Order: sequence, then C-alpha cells, then structure tokens
Amino acid sequence: MKRPKLKKASKRLSCHKRYKIQKKIREHHRKLRKEAKKRGRKKPKKDPGIPSAAPFKEELLREAEQRKQRLEELKQKQKLDRQKELEKKRKLDAKKNAAKMKEKTEGKESSRKSEAKTNKLLDKNSKKSFCRELRKVIEASDVVLEVLDARDPLGCRCPQLEQAVCSGGDKKLLLVLNKIDLVPKENLEKWLNYLKNEFPTVAFKSATLLKDRTMQEKVTKRSAHIDLTRNTECFGNEGLLKLLQEHCKTQNKAIQVGVVGFPNVGKSSIINSLKGARACNVGPARGVTKSMQIVHIDKQMKILDSPGIVADLSNNALALAMRSIIDTGESGLANVLEGIDAILNHCSKQQVMLFYSIPDFRNTEEFLTLLAQKRGMLKKGGVPDTENVAKLLLCDWTGAKISYHSQPPEYQRPPPYLTEDKIAEMQKGFNLKKLEEENTTTVTALKYPNLASSIAFQSAGMTDGTIEENKVLEEASEHENLETGEEGEEEEEEEENFTESDDDLDNMEAAEQNIKEENDIQGIRKTNLGKQQPRCTNPEKQIAAGTHSNTLPFSLDKMADEDDAYDFNTDYV
Repeated sequence: MKRPKLKKASKRLSCHKRYKIQKKIREHHRKLRKEAKKRGRKKPKKDPGIPSAAPFKEELLREAEQRKQRLEELKQKQKLDRQKELEKKRKLDAKKNAAKMKEKTEGKESSRKSEAKTNKLLDKNSKKSFCRELRKVIEASDVVLEVLDARDPLGCRCPQLEQAVCSGGDKKLLLVLNKIDLVPKENLEKWLNYLKNEFPTVAFKSATLLKDRTMQEKVTKRSAHIDLTRNTECFGNEGLLKLLQEHCKTQNKAIQVGVVGFPNVGKSSIINSLKGARACNVGPARGVTKSMQIVHIDKQMKILDSPGIVADLSNNALALAMRSIIDTGESGLANVLEGIDAILNHCSKQQVMLFYSIPDFRNTEEFLTLLAQKRGMLKKGGVPDTENVAKLLLCDWTGAKISYHSQPPEYQRPPPYLTEDKIAEMQKGFNLKKLEEENTTTVTALKYPNLASSIAFQSAGMTDGTIEENKVLEEASEHENLETGEEGEEEEEEEENFTESDDDLDNMEAAEQNIKEENDIQGIRKTNLGKQQPRCTNPEKQIAAGTHSNTLPFSLDKMADEDDAYDFNTDYV
C-alpha cells in the first residue's frame, strides 16, 4: 500500500488572531519606551584633566603630548610598512601575470601553427581539398564518367575537366545523363543525339531510396503498406556495367572508373545503383561527398567517388547558383537571392506562375513573398519568411523535384580540344551499337512528364571549373592583395586629408576671425532694430526668416538687409 500524501498545513491566520498579535507587539514596544524614560540616558563622563594646583603640571602635559606624537609616528610607520608590502605583492603578482600571459601567448601561437597545419591537412570542406581529391580521382582512373543533369546537360559540362581527361594519355571519357525521368521524352532524345557525336553517352535513372544491406530491416504493419518499388528502381545500370566490362576485357586488366561532375548531379546515387546497395552517402544538400571513396563492383572493376567540381568565380550568376556550393547561412543569403533571381530570369514566367499557382509578380521579392504566403511560411506577426523559402526553392531546383528542360544548340560546335581524331579515340574500345540499343530500352521503359507541364529553361552554356589546387590558392591571394591594397589607399587618403600645410591653417584662422567680427556687427544691428520694430504675428514670415538665418555665415553682405527683419532676442507669438 502506498502511503497517502499529506497536505502541508497552511500558514494563513484569521484576521482576529493577526490583529491580536499586532496589538500585543505595540503594547510591548510602548512598555519598553516607558522603562527607558524612567532610567534616563547616562552621559559619558568628561576627562577632568590635570588640576591647576597639581605639582609638575607642565611636565605632565609635555609627556602626554610626546606620547600622542609617538603614537601618531607609530601609526604612520605601520601605514608605510603596509603600503610597501602591498606594492611588493602587486609587483610579484604583475610578474606572475606577465609570465602567465607570455606562456599563454606562446601556447596560443604554437597551437595556432599546429591548428593551421592540421587545418591544411584535415579541412575537408575547403575548395582546395575538393580540387586535390578530384585530381586524385582523375589521375587514378582509367575511365572517367562525367555525370550530367538531363535538365541542363550543357550547364553541367566542365571544359577544364574534359580537357584534362583528353590530355591524360589512354584515359576514356563517358557522359552519363542522369535524372532522365524529369525531362520530356522528345527533349531527352534530342540531347542523346547531340551528345553522342562528341562522347559516348549513357541514359541513366539512378535509384533514390536504397537501403543499407548491413542494417537489419525492421518490418512493421505500417511499412508493409508503403510501396517503394518506383523510387528504388534504376534504369540504365545494366547497359553501363556491360559497356565497362567489355572495355575491361579489351584492356586485359582491372580498371578503375572515376565518377566526376558538379555538385548535386547524382554521382553517389549512380555508384549506389551500380553496386545495388547504399555504398556512398547521399543527400539533397550540396557537398555531401568530401573525399575520394573506393567502391568494389567486382574483381575487375573499382569505382572511385569524388567530391563535386569547384565552379570558377568568373561564371555568371546562374551557373554559380546551380553548380557551386552556396553557404545557406546568413553570410550566403545574398548569393541565394541572386541565384533565384537568375533562375527566374532564365525561365518562362507564365510556366513558373502555373507550376507554383501564383499570380503575376513584378520581381523576385514579390515572387518569394507570394510563395511564402501560399506555403504558410510566415514569421512572427504574419511576415512572409522569404529567406527560408529562397533556400528551399534553390534546393528544389538543384534536387530531383522540379521538372524543367533546356534545348540543345542548333549547330554542333565541339570545343577546340575535341578534334575529330580525339573523338574517334574516345569512342574506340566501346560497342556503340549495343550502347544505343540499351539507351532505347531505358528511354522506352520510363514514364516522362509532358512538354506542357515541364518548365522551359534557357541554359547558360558550359560552366568553368577549377581542377588544380594552385588556381584556388591564387584566387585567395588575389582577394587578400585586393583587400590590402584598398586598406593602403584608404590610409594614404587619410594622411593626405590630415596633413595640411601651414598656409592653409593660417588662411582658416583668418577666415574664422573675419566671420566672428561680422557676426558681432550683425548682432549689434539686430538689437538696435529689434527695439524699433513691432512684434511679428505671421507664421509664414517667421519660417521665411528662419530659413534666411541658416545662410548667415555664408552670405553675410548680400543678405544683411533681409536678415535684419528678424530679431533673435525678441519673443514672437
């Protein structure tokens, strides 16, 4: 049996009892005051001193004074001794603090140096490390798969990467068109016909929801009803594997296949689809893969996963928004807004309005406010949260949510590094007929969005990327030089402003004296005229006079007659 909880007794009293206690306290205080009156106050007795009739009175007084002086001297000595001890303690404390500060500064400097060294080695989020890892993948791989987003294949191509692979000896380059289920069928066929004239091109639809085989699956009643077959299906993986295995047989050795491309084109998801399990981390955020990862497909083939290509800063706003790793924090908010503005400028406005079911908008800010209101993304007080809407919108456009398409160029103009001999060399060793058959089977097997429902998108062309680590260093040093140059120019301007000649100072002093004299003369005039003139009752005249009075020090001689009408010493109603 549990013991019942007893309630605590209340401390509240009845009014009768409380007033009774207060009355007794008052009576007690009154009684104490009466007794104190009867006793009376005892005054301290005064020192009577030495009587005048006492013998040796003067000697006694002298001794008393000497005693007082000795006591005062002792007190002063003790005071000085205390001060000296305190000063010694302060000096010792100061020395100890200085030694501690030196140790701390030395420790901080050494820790900074060690941190700088470790950051150089271990900072996986930096652009330099991305370029380093990408370079490793290109050098180690025999076949390079450049992954392109089927919605904008031309914008996903990097000429610097293609040139590096073409000039790398016996390396082969394949183009993989990923996310083909987000593009109309007619547009996909046009792009396949356009790209196969330059490099062997594979149509691919990667699996988006693959489970890790190492984890035990927990089967529940709710999860049994969910159908994940559509999302877990991948198309084009068999054709790509056959193509690579045949190339491996022609080479008579084990090959390494490097998968490269810009962020969020689906590199890791392609590797997972080829492996049939979740071997690499995948996510909607950009820059999930930060280093080279090796995945074994079979005894004769290894696939190398790589981080995304670093987009060059010389690209236009659209390329930087779609292909670079943007910081979605407060510091990168301006870049996000610029990117959305560029995306909207390269799209059909009517199709965007129909897709988001939003009325007509004049600019990007109005579009974001309307979208935030429609989705219910509001801050405190009902203010539309345009910042978070902008981030979500950019993730949707780079991810696999929105269906948009771009048209291939009308004329086939290969880049200068792709000559006819180089194109033939890249296509050598691959069975192109079988590749076309596999592409047709993948194209026919999928369901595609209608041309009317897909948003028409204008591509900005190829995106320049930085592959070499030295170029990233040069960019950083250029920014630092610019900042130091601007600071130096500002310091020189400040020195020029503050270093005036002696002649200028003399002229300034003379001008100030002249202005003071003229102000004194005007004050005398105004006091004399103010006595003669009546009070002003019109407010318009008051305002006019006030405006004239502000220009007194600049035009004293010209405006003297007009200003004399207003007297500052008199009170106007």
